Amino acid sequence: MKIAIFTDTFTPQVNGVARTFQLFVDYLDEQGIEYRLFVPETKEEDLFSNQIHRFTSVPFYLYPECRFSFPKMSHIRRQLEEFQPDLIHIATPFNIGLSGLYYGKKLNIPIVGSYHTHFDRYLKYYDLQFLSKWIWKYMRWFHQSFRTTFVPSVETKHELLKHGFHDVGIWSRGVDCKKFKPLQDAEPLRSRYNIKAPHILSYVGRLAPEKDLHTLMEAAEQLPDHIKDQVHWLIVGDGPMANDMKKQAPDNMSFTGYLNGENLAEVYGASSLFVFPSTTETFGNVVLESLACGTPAIGARAGGVQEIISHNQTGFLCNPGEVDEFVASISNAVDNESELKRMSYEAREYALKRSWSSIFEDLLDQYEKALQLEERSVAL
Repeated sequence: MKIAIFTDTFTPQVNGVARTFQLFVDYLDEQGIEYRLFVPETKEEDLFSNQIHRFTSVPFYLYPECRFSFPKMSHIRRQLEEFQPDLIHIATPFNIGLSGLYYGKKLNIPIVGSYHTHFDRYLKYYDLQFLSKWIWKYMRWFHQSFRTTFVPSVETKHELLKHGFHDVGIWSRGVDCKKFKPLQDAEPLRSRYNIKAPHILSYVGRLAPEKDLHTLMEAAEQLPDHIKDQVHWLIVGDGPMANDMKKQAPDNMSFTGYLNGENLAEVYGASSLFVFPSTTETFGNVVLESLACGTPAIGARAGGVQEIISHNQTGFLCNPGEVDEFVASISNAVDNESELKRMSYEAREYALKRSWSSIFEDLLDQYEKALQLEERSVAL
């Protein structure tokens, strides 16, 4: 099988979609599966590959970590005609994704796609709710030609079916349990951020309104004094809320900026709890990474996150925006060392069953089924 992938976000951009597709092409390399990747430009030459084709781009104003690209259409057509892919996978509904859609139809190449982001749920955080029906109308049009639209969670599948999508399949997410694993020695990290408290509470993600970080900040402020004395917050990431969060942060909160690789795994592993209040996630990769490090998670009972956290087993689920529930969950966990250890064990055990290899194998199987559907359609 030869695969052409079109995505408007990819390494070195920092988000779940970019990381997932980097891992996917790494897997394709290991398996010897041919692919071509069409993505935004980067100035980091070490990321160059003759299988990867990049195009001029500028930051997307609502989400600077993603890029708005200007694909060279003649180059794309030439590459597709030379490569002759069996299948096109479109990851995003922006310019590069539109280019893949256009040439998939024009060259009669079977198309599948994936849906990663609830853009309509972001709108209320930017006072743009009036655009919601137009976004859904555009997304239905964009996905209607796909043999299958892959989503990462059952909740997301139900949401798309409710809005008139068809042929929706599950492509879940995995975690590298060799990279993300329990930490043996947290002292270097504690020394780096001058942490004296016995418990570290961490958050990893974009520092933006759609992550419901007001809930986290209010919870940090409303923790009982005897709990505040026992915890130190580590906030990993960057974004438009960073400066305001730093101004209102309590003394027991540190900001690390973006981290990845071993540095990121170190934060998860050193933490007693991972706190993630976002209600807009289609999955929640960072939650699964935390569990892999043996760190129970406290999240909102919303989106894909509620399918990762098992309440009272691998962490706690709180009703969206209910600060009191987040405060109570954090307090109960910190006050109950034996339960915290039990949930840590359960978290790691759960993550060990979610290998990326099995996730990607399943995706390739679904590719095959999509091609068989195409063949049957042609035969009819």
